[in-house]
Amino acid sequence: MKRLCNWSVGLCLAGCLTAPLLAAPVVLDTPALQNVRAERSAILGLARAGERLVAVGERGTVLLSDDAGRSWRQAKVPVSVSLTAVQFVDAQRGWATGHLGVVLHSEDGGETWHKQLDGIQAARLALAAAESSGDQRLLDEARRLVQDGPDKPFLDLYFSDARRGFVVGAYNLILHTQDGGLSWQPWMSRLDNPSGLHLYAIRAQGENLFIAGERGLLLRSTDAGNSFQALASPYEGSFFGLLAGRGGELLAFGLRGNAWLSQDSGEHWRALPSPIQSSFVAGLALDDGRLLLASQ
Repeated sequence: MKRLCNWSVGLCLAGCLTAPLLAAPVVLDTPALQNVRAERSAILGLARAGERLVAVGERGTVLLSDDAGRSWRQAKVPVSVSLTAVQFVDAQRGWATGHLGVVLHSEDGGETWHKQLDGIQAARLALAAAESSGDQRLLDEARRLVQDGPDKPFLDLYFSDARRGFVVGAYNLILHTQDGGLSWQPWMSRLDNPSGLHLYAIRAQGENLFIAGERGLLLRSTDAGNSFQALASPYEGSFFGLLAGRGGELLAFGLRGNAWLSQDSGEHWRALPSPIQSSFVAGLALDDGRLLLASQ
């Protein structure tokens, strides 16, 4: 586990918004290489699948541990794009997000994965939805998505159960599924984010859903994700993550060691003292109620 503890989500934030290589679409259909040194890869996301640990990272790496991180083995993955986040709703069913708009799904605890979505498909879905909406702004944005190609990453995900979930990413990109990822609906028009800011994190706190993003963006849904409204943000810098505490706390963290706590569903925030000035890029809510943050 020691090697994997050195991972940093900051690696994702630094690299995933750069222009894609000309051959980038090839990696959407190229399985991740099996590597005897895979556990030395940069790891960007970690989740539990029952008693198993599942780690995801660069070049499609997925690592599994059944002994609390003492040893790791590599899973089979159908793409070789970097993977940014992972979540399991039980010991078997999980999803991972990645660069080039990739969403992967596993039904066997992470042993094998199949691709449910990529940026090409996401752009086509956005264009179809915009054409039927009659909204010219949405139509212009969707056309740009198609023209740009699959260059935009998904950066986080949240599934409330095995059927309902969201994936969020760069430039206000968000899609929703109600059938476990068999089909996806563009959700951009339901967010109060007219500047198209990046969406870095999505979490549930009680009955509400929250999204944190670029330039202090904080969004809240009080209707099970049907719509998201902007909250008054206490900070103008980017938030890279959210943590939901067991006592109803919500912690938003990000640039320059900033961490802000709300105990009333995002209505009010107070800054938490931080001993560092480097950015917080990852966090973990422990079973005993403590919240841990990791910096770059």
